[in-house]
Amino acid sequence: MNTFTELGLSPAVLKAISNMGFEETTPIQQEAIPTGLNGKDLIGQARTGTGKTAAFGIPMVERFVPEQGLPQGLVITPTRELAVQVAEELHKIGEFKRIRSLPIYGGQDIDRQIKSLKKRPEIIVGTPGRLLDHIRRRTVRLNEVATVVIDEADEMLNMGFIEDIEAILREVPGQHQTLLFSATMPRPIQELAMNFMVDPKVIEVKSKEVTVPAVHQTYIEVQEIQKFDTLCHLLDLQPPDLALIFGRTKRRVDEIAEGLKSRGYSAEGIHGDLTQARRESVLRQFKNGIIDVLVATDVAARGLDITGISHVYNFDIPQDAEGYVHRIGRTGRAGRSGEAISLVTPREQDHFRYIQRTTGAKITRTPLPSLVDVLKGQQHLAAEKMLEALDAGATGHYREMAGKLLEENDSLSLVAAALKLLTKEPDRTPVRITEEGSYRFHQRSAGKPSGNSSYRNRRTGQKRYGGRH
Repeated sequence: MNTFTELGLSPAVLKAISNMGFEETTPIQQEAIPTGLNGKDLIGQARTGTGKTAAFGIPMVERFVPEQGLPQGLVITPTRELAVQVAEELHKIGEFKRIRSLPIYGGQDIDRQIKSLKKRPEIIVGTPGRLLDHIRRRTVRLNEVATVVIDEADEMLNMGFIEDIEAILREVPGQHQTLLFSATMPRPIQELAMNFMVDPKVIEVKSKEVTVPAVHQTYIEVQEIQKFDTLCHLLDLQPPDLALIFGRTKRRVDEIAEGLKSRGYSAEGIHGDLTQARRESVLRQFKNGIIDVLVATDVAARGLDITGISHVYNFDIPQDAEGYVHRIGRTGRAGRSGEAISLVTPREQDHFRYIQRTTGAKITRTPLPSLVDVLKGQQHLAAEKMLEALDAGATGHYREMAGKLLEENDSLSLVAAALKLLTKEPDRTPVRITEEGSYRFHQRSAGKPSGNSSYRNRRTGQKRYGGRH
C-alpha cells in the first residue's frame, strides 16, 4: 500500500490529509507529488476522479510559505463550480500550515472578490476570463507566483479558453513551475505545453476496467443533514442480515457507529487508527453475527471477505467508479442477492452520474423513506414474527391466557395490540454527524488519448518546452 507518509511530507500536511480521510495515494498522486515537490514541470494525463486536486495541491501547500503577501500559486479551471471545489480542497490541505485559497470566477460580484483578494490568499483558483479581468485591473499580481496549475486543459480547449490561458501564462514572470492536467492531449494542448513548459515529466494514468456485480442498486437523493436519519429508516424498513456502511473518513466512521449504537443498533466501526487486535475483534463479532452493522472506511474494508452481507450502504459516495464497484461487491456473494444503497447529496449528483456512466450500472432512484413507510415495514416484520411463532407451534403455554383475553376483547383489537408491542418505533435520539465537504468531480466528454508521452519543440525538435526564460 502506498501511503502519504512515504512521501516525506511535513506533519502539518500529513495531519490535514488524515483529517480529509485520505489513507493511501492514488496512482497519479504517487507519481505527481514527488515531481511537484521538486519544483519540476509536469503533464498529468488522467481522467476526473483520479485524485488530481491532491496531486497538485499537496506539493503546492508543502512548498508555499504563509503570509508572504502576494499569491504563490495560481490554478486555472474551466468552470466556477470546479474553481469552488478545488479551492475548498486546497483550503483543507493547507489548514494546519495556514495556506489559504480563494476562488474567483465570473458571475460573482467583482468588488466582493477584490475585497477578498486584499486578505492576500496564498493560492488563487479561478476561471480564465475572470482571472484575466483581475490581472488587467492589477487586483491580482503574479510577481511571486511559484506554481501555475492548468486543470482540465482539454475542457478549457472545448470551451474556447486557450487564448485566455496563453494570455495569463504570459503574465507570469520569471522561473516558475507549470503543472498541466488533461484527460486527453489534442494538438492545441500539446502546443500549449511546448510553448510554456520546460522538459516536463509526463504521467499517464489509464482508467481500469470496472465490472459491476449482480447487485440490486438504488440511490436516494438526500440533504447532508438528513443522511443519518435516512440511514436509520432504511435499517428499520428492511433489517439486514449483515450490513456494511461506508463512510469517507475515520471521524465519520466513528460518529456513524456511535450514533447507531446510541439508537440501539448493534454496530461497530473499523478504520486505520484501530489496533490490529481491535480490528480482528470487531471483524470476528461481525462474522459471527454478534454485531450486524459494520461501518468502515474504504481502506479498512480492504480484504474483507465475509459471506452473508445482505446490504451495502454508501453513507458517503466514493471518489471514483472503481471504489464504488469494490464497495458494492462486498454483497451478493456466493450466489445470494444483495442490496447496494447510496445516499447522494445534491452537490454530489454530477459525480454520481459519472460513476453510473463509467460502470454502466443501472442504479435506480428511490424516494426518501418516511416515518409512515418505516412503521408499515416494522408492522410487516412483526406480523411475520407472529406467523413464524404460529407455524412453529410454540403457543401452547399461551393459549389459556389468550382464551381469557378473547372473552373480554375482540380478536382484531388483540392482534392489533400484539402488533403494536412487536413493532419497533423509530428512535429519534439526536445524533450529530459532522458535515464534511462533498466530492464534486466533473466528468467531461473526451476523445481518444493521443498516446504521446513526450512532445518536441516545433522549432528546435528538442524535448524542451521553451517560451519561458
